[in-house]
Amino acid sequence: MQPRNMSMSGVVDLAAVKAAQEAKAKAEQARAEAARQGGTGAVSPADLVIDVDEAGFEREVLQRSAEVPVVIDFWAEWCQPCKQLSPVLERLAVEYDGRFLLAKIDVDANQMLMQQFGVQGIPAVFAVVAGQALPLFQGTAPEEQIRGTLDQLVQVAEQRFGLTGLTVDPDARPGGAAGAGAEAPVGPYDALLNAAAEALDAGDLDGAVRAYQNVLADDPTHPEAQLGLAQAELLRRVQGMDPQRVRREAAEQPKDAAAQIAAADLDLVGGHVEDAFGRLIETVQRTAGEDRDTVRRRLLELFEVVGPEDPRVIGARRALARALF
Repeated sequence: MQPRNMSMSGVVDLAAVKAAQEAKAKAEQARAEAARQGGTGAVSPADLVIDVDEAGFEREVLQRSAEVPVVIDFWAEWCQPCKQLSPVLERLAVEYDGRFLLAKIDVDANQMLMQQFGVQGIPAVFAVVAGQALPLFQGTAPEEQIRGTLDQLVQVAEQRFGLTGLTVDPDARPGGAAGAGAEAPVGPYDALLNAAAEALDAGDLDGAVRAYQNVLADDPTHPEAQLGLAQAELLRRVQGMDPQRVRREAAEQPKDAAAQIAAADLDLVGGHVEDAFGRLIETVQRTAGEDRDTVRRRLLELFEVVGPEDPRVIGARRALARALF
């Protein structure tokens, strides 16, 4: 599951590291502002489910998605499956205790939003994370499957964008403060990850790579460091490239692995995810031996940049398997 932005072009069209850090900064600013005003910004469970229309979409969904994942339930009064799904989503919104906000959009009254998201039928469920949208599922689904999708959404929002959700007023919970969860502890690698983000902002790609590598040396499976390293290395590879020369050489030498790899890197940095994947899959088909393996390995690296749960990655993996076997 990988977000795509509101222009529907895709999430980490490389925005990922920088967008993630910006989202984290906005979330921290929102929490700091709430504290400065003498409050915790706590909401009641009833505030976790909201009705949204076109006029309030930017404020209630886009802006709030900088502090909490917003799940969107597209529904209509005449839709019988919607009447089965919506109560489940509303109950889970309360049960997840502020880790996501549920926004309900009546498609009959908000046709423009329905068209913008490309909704083909309802019920349809999307999410917006740090201003970027992703499809979750369409139609009804078993509760266990819905929980799995929501768990993945919450994990991606926290690990990639630093969105820890809303604070729910303990006194407003059923049973009062006894049901309150403990605040998440500060991660052991926050200083290194912050250093990597600062290096990226300063254009110090070598420094960012070193910082992420330092995290991975201690925790080889750390997801944020893995993603950050893959993206920082990609940015470092394209730094100083002459795009016109790279694309000319790729066009003139369709079987040249190095030329196609360089062009695919530029494709991905420019947000052309499917073009990058398609270019390398075609090159795998045209090459053999060591060249073919080199192209395959770079394609796998680009999968890591975009995220293994992205539907474009899933589709490209299938295409790669067909090309190889």
